[in-house]
Amino acid sequence: MASDRSEGDRAPGPLWSEPGSLLEHVPVAVLGIDEDNRIRYWGPGAEGLFGHDSAEVLGKAAAVLFPDGPDDSPGPSVQLAEHGRTLGYWRGRLPARHRNGEVFDCGFRAFRVVGTDSRSMVLALASRSDVLDRVKTNLAFLDSLFETTPIGLVMLDDRLRYVHLNQALADMDGVSIEEHIGRPMEDIMITSDGGAYRRMLRSVAEEGRAVAGVLVGLRTPGHPDLDQVRSVSLFPLSGAVGTRSGVGGLMVDVTEREQAIMEASAARRRLDLLARATARIGTTLDVDVTAREVVAAAIPDFCDAAVVEVVEWMDERAVFDPQQPLVTRRIASGTVLPPPAGELVGGLDRVTYPPDSSIHRTLSSGRPLFVPVDDEFMTRTVMHQSRAQLLKDSGLTGLVIAPLIARGTVQGISVFGRSAARPAFTEEDLRLAGELSSRAALCLDNARLYSRVQDIALTLQRALLPSALATSPHVQVAHRYVPGSQVTEVGGDWYDVIDLPGDRVALVVGDVMGHGVRAAADMGRLRITAKALARHNHEPADLLAELDACAQEAGIELATCLYVSYDAATGRARIANAGHPPPLVRHPDGTVETLSEVLGVPLGVGGHPFRTIETDIPDGAILALYTDGLVEVRGHDIEEGLAAVCAELSQVADPLETMADRMLSRLLPDPPSDDTVLVLARVRRSTAPER
Repeated sequence: MASDRSEGDRAPGPLWSEPGSLLEHVPVAVLGIDEDNRIRYWGPGAEGLFGHDSAEVLGKAAAVLFPDGPDDSPGPSVQLAEHGRTLGYWRGRLPARHRNGEVFDCGFRAFRVVGTDSRSMVLALASRSDVLDRVKTNLAFLDSLFETTPIGLVMLDDRLRYVHLNQALADMDGVSIEEHIGRPMEDIMITSDGGAYRRMLRSVAEEGRAVAGVLVGLRTPGHPDLDQVRSVSLFPLSGAVGTRSGVGGLMVDVTEREQAIMEASAARRRLDLLARATARIGTTLDVDVTAREVVAAAIPDFCDAAVVEVVEWMDERAVFDPQQPLVTRRIASGTVLPPPAGELVGGLDRVTYPPDSSIHRTLSSGRPLFVPVDDEFMTRTVMHQSRAQLLKDSGLTGLVIAPLIARGTVQGISVFGRSAARPAFTEEDLRLAGELSSRAALCLDNARLYSRVQDIALTLQRALLPSALATSPHVQVAHRYVPGSQVTEVGGDWYDVIDLPGDRVALVVGDVMGHGVRAAADMGRLRITAKALARHNHEPADLLAELDACAQEAGIELATCLYVSYDAATGRARIANAGHPPPLVRHPDGTVETLSEVLGVPLGVGGHPFRTIETDIPDGAILALYTDGLVEVRGHDIEEGLAAVCAELSQVADPLETMADRMLSRLLPDPPSDDTVLVLARVRRSTAPER
């Protein structure tokens, strides 16, 4: 088929790309639409893009590939075909539809072609727009890199003539980019090495061997009186389709080599220090640990001594006032200097700085400050003569004071000190101290905010858990709540003992999925609701149904609950379970029974009824209710955990308080990995003789 486009307008073929170019990574679909807007050609890429195989779409209306448009306008398939027929060549974007129903933005190239039978067809090339955009972004990045990098970049053809270079290289040569193009490289880079440089270029072009960091001495027409030394790296370029290969190169002016090497080495050390510090600082949400990590990261690579201090705010809403004394608490310190430096950095818990001190200046500016250890610093910053004398005797000659400020909140300061045995702090060191302190401040602020949320959650949890359980002459209870030791927040485990009319007692244990303030609040909601429902004499299954509705209304996605109503007059217990570990009964003879006949689905799932079972509880038996923290141990099956609980429960029936402590000490890992509740209840029938 021939295209209606003129030869002058013709672009490279629709599937053409340079080997190894970014375009090779763009999947292209090819399809043909006839004059009746039906699909007549379906390439392999089209199946991958739209999800249809050829048998499904050939002969079908092209509208199957597009979402429906407004009723009063032509659909995307009609627009595509019309643009291709009337414009000769059209490119644009249209919404397309995958076989699975997904609608995605698609880029199209459409043009009219005519077959040998004189029938025309619109040939369309399609690719996902997000893939095309990514390629465009990559190409834009490469263009930007070529234009803005300070390193000289060059492309030479196979005859070693300039075909492309960046402005950085033109500036090194003192010759404009336009004057380079088409000229042999030896016309610009004039060497006196007997042709060694040209032979190296030819070897790269013909043999494909790259070279890196070769030093070349030269002069250029733009700087005829200036001797230059460049570090040159060269590599072969694969030719595009129909072209010949060439050479690419990177060039760095290293004329002032010694200075550059020293600065580069120092910069590498600073970057290495910063990388190590980044990995070490903020590993926990503990303020004191974070401060110690800052000190450990700085000593001895960066300084000889360091301290971290946090501001002792009387009111967290207070704003830093440079006209008022400032009180800080020193939470971390360290030094590699001999005494009395250790006493200097570690001898105080709280420090008071007078107004207009160096500390006030750095906090006011928000930037690190270098101060020499001299009389002026002593007078303005150190309030006590004994501390001033320690500072003089410590060997420290210069300090960098960096503010710890995060999210607009002054956290405190970090101070880094060097002795006369080390080079003085430079501007680069000042920036590094600022970077270290900025990262530390953010970690400290995260820890502060976490501690605040943790305190709120703990306070809320303590308020919502029962402080005193109901008492009954027929049910003796020992209860324990053990929080998990992880740095996660508080959990949603809860329990309650509720007096009911007629010598009855309800025992309830539950667990809300998740941690933190939300879990504690959800736990409190369920506990209070369960207590209210129990006092209205609800059946256990009905009570759980009401709790399930409450959970759904409150957005509680998953919670478990076990409800046991014990009647001391009959010795019978009525039990309903919403996905909670089953209760255990220790009989007076020491055998342990698992009441697993009823499990039920967790609260918050909805749509599943709960049921109540009734069972006899022998006089003097012990009911054990617990949460999954008691039976779930990492690396062990839950059945193993349940068997271990049963084994402990079957031991000699000590007083309940002793039994509870013994079971927890033997069953929980140290430290415990999850919140755990254990409730032990010894039951007595009201008609049984006193024992």
